[in-house]
Amino acid sequence: MIEYGLTIAIAGAATGVILAGIGSILGVRTVGQASAGLVSENPDAFGKVLILTALPGSQGIYGFLAAVIIANKVGLLTGAPIDISVAQGFQILFAAIPVGILGMFSAMFQGRLAAAGVQIVAKKPEAGGKGVILSAIVETYAVLGLLITILLVNGLVLA
Repeated sequence: MIEYGLTIAIAGAATGVILAGIGSILGVRTVGQASAGLVSENPDAFGKVLILTALPGSQGIYGFLAAVIIANKVGLLTGAPIDISVAQGFQILFAAIPVGILGMFSAMFQGRLAAAGVQIVAKKPEAGGKGVILSAIVETYAVLGLLITILLVNGLVLA
């Protein structure tokens, strides 16, 4: 039954990546649509909206980072996976939930806020930095989710 523990841990890593990635996809899509509309009318605005468009993509990176940390913890990166119990596998699965859920929701809402930032650029291009700052505030919660996941995974004693 020990091999099931590793499978559950891998499912945890995948859960963090998938949820945070879905949020990033949806967030980037939301702001990307607004950015495309503005750039189609004002091509010079591209540089100002590029940062806003990319912001929600960082949560997917956080999910990926958490998965790498989990893979390293269970020995997948060294090519020598360790034997872990089913209970330890579930601990890792649950440890990945903060980065996944907070990453998903923060990216989705950051995309909405960044789309509003595109409207700032459309009306007052010189105030575009304010839209970036407002959008970045939402990211705080994704970072907290990543930190909690890292703390939980690193706090586990395996094998």
